[in-house]
Amino acid sequence: MFTLIEAAGWPIWLLIIASLIAVTLIVERAIYLRSKNIIPPKLLDEVVQELKTKGVSTAMLAKLSAESPLGKVFSAGLKNIKSQPQVMKESIEEAGRAATHDMERFLTTLGTIASISPLLGLFGTVVGMIEIFGAQNAGGAAPAELAHGISVALYNTAFGLIVAVPSMIAYRHFRASVDSFTIEMEQQAIKLVEIVHGERSK
Repeated sequence: MFTLIEAAGWPIWLLIIASLIAVTLIVERAIYLRSKNIIPPKLLDEVVQELKTKGVSTAMLAKLSAESPLGKVFSAGLKNIKSQPQVMKESIEEAGRAATHDMERFLTTLGTIASISPLLGLFGTVVGMIEIFGAQNAGGAAPAELAHGISVALYNTAFGLIVAVPSMIAYRHFRASVDSFTIEMEQQAIKLVEIVHGERSK
C-alpha cells in the first residue's frame, strides 16, 4: 500500500483525505437514514391510541421528540392540538423542514467530494506531467524520473475516479431517501391532523 502511495506522489494524499471523509460520511448517513429510525412503522397508530386513552402530556411530547424525526413532527403538531387545523399544520410544516434539514446533514459535503475528486485526480495528473517534462534535459529524460512522472499522472487519475464514483452513488441514494422520507412524513402528519380533528377515523 505504501509503495502505491509513494508511486502516486504527494498529490494522492489529497484524495486519501477526501476518501476517508467520504467513507465516514457514507457510513454515518447509512446508519442514520434507516427507515425504522426516521419513520417507525407503527408510530402513528401508537400516537393515536395514546391520544384516545391518555390525551396529550408533556412526557408524551418529550418522548416523541426524542424518538425519531417523525416523532418530532408529531410532537410539534400535538403541541397545538387545541388550535385550528391550519395552525397545527403550520407547526408540523416547520418541524418537517427542520427534520429534513437534519436528514440532509453532511450530504452537501459528500456531494462536494464526489464532484471535486476527479478534479483532484486531474491535479495529480498535471503534477505528474510537470515532473515528466521537468525530467527532460540535454541528455534526454532519466528513465526513473520519467517513470515516476507517469505513475503520478496515472495513479491520481484512477484514484480520483475510484473516490468519485461511490461518493456520487451514495450521494444520489441518500438524496432520494431523504425525499422519500419527507413525503412519507408529510402524509402521516396530515393523517394525524385529520384524525385529531375528526376528519377521518384512521
